Amino acid sequence: MSDAQHIVCPHCDAVNRVPAARLADQPQCGQCHRPLFVGQPLELEGARFAKHLERNDVPLLVDFWAPWCGPCRMMAPAYAQAAGMLEPRVRLVKVNTEEDQALGARFGIRSIPTLALFRGGREIARQAGSMGAADIVRWVRSHL
Repeated sequence: MSDAQHIVCPHCDAVNRVPAARLADQPQCGQCHRPLFVGQPLELEGARFAKHLERNDVPLLVDFWAPWCGPCRMMAPAYAQAAGMLEPRVRLVKVNTEEDQALGARFGIRSIPTLALFRGGREIARQAGSMGAADIVRWVRSHL
């Protein structure tokens, strides 16, 4: 099953093998039996973030943000809307740099909001500043 993709469950963090052709068929986790794609960004930190970054075969789009940041709060609904448009081909996550300062430092986040696109655990693109849903989707697709 060489076309299988590893997908980390957003609920229990189990790693699932899903045939690439079946990603859009609303696959469920083999461990907790809940949907592998929820159409909403996941709030991740620490070890959970590392697992999703390192074990997902689909690209990971990360919104580095903080609750005190006005542009971050303004972009949140657009980012959630983009999740519904990009999944299951891309997993969207949010990292609160106020709560998990180590992740912000690890990735050299200097301003927020910052979007970073990862594939195979490596950063392939970065964009600082607030964007609308259509711009987020267009930006992601231009880098994949």
